[in-house]
Amino acid sequence: MTNERSGDLLEEYIQSDAPTRTARFDAFLSGLKALVANGEEARASAWACRAISPDMDYSSHLRLHKIISRLPPGKGSGTLKLAILGGPTTTQLCWLVQNFLWAQGLDAEIFEGDYGLFRQSILMPDARLDAFGPQIVFFATGCRDLPEGPVASMAESDFCGWVAAEAEKWRQLWQLAHERWGAQIIQNLFEIPPWGVYGHYVHQVRVSRERALRELNQALLERAPAHLIFHDLQMLVVEAGARQWFDPRFYHEAKMPCGPECLPAYAQSVASRILAARGKSKKVLVLDLDNTLWGGVVGDDGIGGIRIGQGSAEGESFLAFQNYAKALSARGVLLAVCSKNDLKNAVEPFEKIAEMPLRLADFSSFRANWDNKADNLRAMAEELNLGLDSFVFVDDNPAERALVRRFLPQVAAPDMPPDPADYVQALARHRFFETVALTEEDARRADYYRQNRERKQMAAAHADVGSFLRSLDMQARVEPIGPANIERSTQLINKSNQFNLTTRRYTLAEIKDKAESRDWATFTISLRDTMGDNGLISVLLARQAGEELAIDTWVMSCRVLQRGVEQLAVEILIGEARKRGCRRLTGCYIPTPKNQMVSGLYETMGFARERADEDGTVHWARTIGQESAARAHCIHVIP
Repeated sequence: MTNERSGDLLEEYIQSDAPTRTARFDAFLSGLKALVANGEEARASAWACRAISPDMDYSSHLRLHKIISRLPPGKGSGTLKLAILGGPTTTQLCWLVQNFLWAQGLDAEIFEGDYGLFRQSILMPDARLDAFGPQIVFFATGCRDLPEGPVASMAESDFCGWVAAEAEKWRQLWQLAHERWGAQIIQNLFEIPPWGVYGHYVHQVRVSRERALRELNQALLERAPAHLIFHDLQMLVVEAGARQWFDPRFYHEAKMPCGPECLPAYAQSVASRILAARGKSKKVLVLDLDNTLWGGVVGDDGIGGIRIGQGSAEGESFLAFQNYAKALSARGVLLAVCSKNDLKNAVEPFEKIAEMPLRLADFSSFRANWDNKADNLRAMAEELNLGLDSFVFVDDNPAERALVRRFLPQVAAPDMPPDPADYVQALARHRFFETVALTEEDARRADYYRQNRERKQMAAAHADVGSFLRSLDMQARVEPIGPANIERSTQLINKSNQFNLTTRRYTLAEIKDKAESRDWATFTISLRDTMGDNGLISVLLARQAGEELAIDTWVMSCRVLQRGVEQLAVEILIGEARKRGCRRLTGCYIPTPKNQMVSGLYETMGFARERADEDGTVHWARTIGQESAARAHCIHVIP
């Protein structure tokens, strides 16, 4: 097969939607194999990454994994050591989790525990697991891994004691795993099997297996330490259907955790929790308008002719989808519009239709014109100062999705079904916007971007940057990392890619350990001005080694670039170095494809270049007490 023909087969598969894609899968695999045979493993790797989807069936996933396992990792965010310790058989689950992580640029080295020995792996010495040193431990367990009980004749106090004792056993496993390896823990909440002996009467029975599972889950939630992330199996059971999930043939014959066709969804769901913990969830939902947010074409039908709202199944379907998008916005996902429309026509429904849940103020970017959507998305990414890999593009038109998939492979463009009643499910099943914590900044994110637009308009009215910055009357609060801000600090460290000097990622538990260590100095910077509150926008981690204070992590939200926060951060670090009696403040820049914007930051902040490593890492230093005069900023630090 020629390279040209191989490329055509691969492109045709990626651009198409699931129904057509299925028929092209064999040809796609042939194209991948042709690239490998020609020594083009890197290209094969890139194409294989793009193919992995929850729309793919179980057998296709396994066939693709056979090729992936022989390919080099793609250009991503490094490697992850993941231990999967299960009660049931986990081999296929491990392969599929690896597929989904690999598709998002995370090369996972997976340690698979022995069948049924998850407790022994933690409670007893395990030289193999100790040598592996997992960063994340996932307990791939389910309701079948719990002891029988409680029994119907049990007294209420004994029932409560059973739940408490079982919850304590799991808490001890989490604690031991964290103490041994410093690992983040992912724990399945237990699914509740159907076909119980009490039927509908189960809710009126004082003691039952179903009640025990519900209360055990609640007890686990209440005992959760900072290093724990939960994964809800019952959610997957509801989505897949109990008949498929609990198919007894596959458990009795192969001890599989669920029916095989449920395994891709299970693996993708676990991967989404891991990706969220690593700051790789999507950030922006970009929406088309005509036949995506409402029925009909507003330019042809006018606002009186489009369908949205109560009174028809179609109108109610679009209403439900808008409500879902608005709810995503309320928890921190940015919304944007990318539509082929005249701007006036596109804006009018949001201003004049009372039943419309979404309003213009809900969108952080609004592009309605006749340019191609790939170019509009590029401009939108520049406007929001976010990477294209943080975008999800939703459009009812398959041709528009195909164009975006072809020219912007970083952008997620999920299949959308013909019936708008299925839009919410089609988007939600991809789990693009998973999170492991919700902060005040998440709820106010849309406001931050709106305020930033107002600042840009205000800046245009000033003759020079200095007068503009002074007019903002900026006030900063500088605090160490503590219980009140640790979740937001961890989130910012793991999500920041552009203003991030080292791109080191840490779990919440690792951040907590650093915050409590005398060897480490931790700082957060929150900023407000006349236009509003920006929230917590920068995190600094530095470690003392003798007479040197070394900057380990320096991240900042790009919303506040070139407003003096960089100078304030250096001022804070110099003050800390003096306080500790250090003679030097050092830092390094580790280049990535996304952080070139800070490649010269240390030099502009008065640091001297000391050396460069073979991998491109550049080391910088300032001598405390001999530094040049600090660069001025207009930020007032408040207590």
